[in-house]
Amino acid sequence: MKRRSFVGAAGLAAAGAGAGIPMLALAQTTQGVTKNEIVIGTIQDLSGPIVSIGKPLLNGMNMRIDQINAAGGVNGRKIKLLVEDSGYDPKRAVLAAQKLVTSDRVFAMVNVLGTAVTLATAPVIVDKGILDLFPISAHRGNWEPFHKLKFAILTPFEVGIKAGLNEMIKRKGYKRVAILYQDDELGQDILRATEEVLKDQNLPLVEKASFKRGATDFASQAQRLVAAKPDTIVMATATRESIGGATAARLLGYSGDFLGSSASFQADVAKLGGPPLEGFYAIGEYPMMYRDDPKNSKELNEWMDAYNARFSSMPDVYSATGWASIDLFATALKNAGAEPTTESMVNALQNVKYAKTFLGNPEYAFGPTRRLGGAQIRVSQVKAGRWVPFTDYLPL
Repeated sequence: MKRRSFVGAAGLAAAGAGAGIPMLALAQTTQGVTKNEIVIGTIQDLSGPIVSIGKPLLNGMNMRIDQINAAGGVNGRKIKLLVEDSGYDPKRAVLAAQKLVTSDRVFAMVNVLGTAVTLATAPVIVDKGILDLFPISAHRGNWEPFHKLKFAILTPFEVGIKAGLNEMIKRKGYKRVAILYQDDELGQDILRATEEVLKDQNLPLVEKASFKRGATDFASQAQRLVAAKPDTIVMATATRESIGGATAARLLGYSGDFLGSSASFQADVAKLGGPPLEGFYAIGEYPMMYRDDPKNSKELNEWMDAYNARFSSMPDVYSATGWASIDLFATALKNAGAEPTTESMVNALQNVKYAKTFLGNPEYAFGPTRRLGGAQIRVSQVKAGRWVPFTDYLPL
């Protein structure tokens, strides 16, 4: 594979000093940078409720790192990735972040996974003057309030839900909307956005039901929601919660629609959900990829084949995000100079223009005061166990 068009997909960046980063730290040798290596860290869910995101995301990261290192690294340095498993537990994640930035002395944190985890670990990371790059969460707290060290790429939950729900109301004429939401920052974001859309549309929120992160039984929530007779249920849910919540509602005879956020737009939701998930709608940023799609480019098929050969599984949107995030990191690192520092990485990332590629990513660009690189969403639907686009990309 040629390096050329493999530059492009996910981006977040940061550096330097926000409030209170000692200037002395910038004058010293940059941690995580040796003569031969750049050491970076990540925190994934490899054993908890969103492991179906964590494993392909990490696979994509490792694939790109291996390709870069095989080609000689970046400015003569190989990239070394240190991985910690959070199990999607914020407390466990904080301990992992402390270890990575203090004991392992990483140069940057890349692709920390999950809203609850990213919001809990960000202060640990940036307070040590470490780059917090590309968190895999669409919560605004990943880039607001402004901090030099925090850069984000994922379309905000509320932006996606507002655009998607408004479009679906227009197309399908919903009059009675309910919501099932995870009782944390992810769910609250989507709940607020849903309420705002309905207020603007002069429509009622006929019922809302919450659940704790990691829940597996949705019978009581489904009873409340179905009893309200909604024609669509907004799903502020991830993989297994999307499947469990929708299945519980179908078992009670619910025949209306579901609309999930980007947290529901996962290959396993379509593949493993079975008949109860048929027709499920969700908002997605990257296109869902399938190897036998005749619309695939040659580059995409070659990339999918290489991934499958390495990991004995086909890639998904999170594999693509992990791959492209590392590619973006390497691009900025090259531009940061022969002796990279946190400050030079900030400057490099602020000047990166990351184009749409064969992976279908949004275009990403940052600036001195801009920490969200770009955004795009469309609504897709599960048909015969696959995600199929239902709308074009929507104006945001």
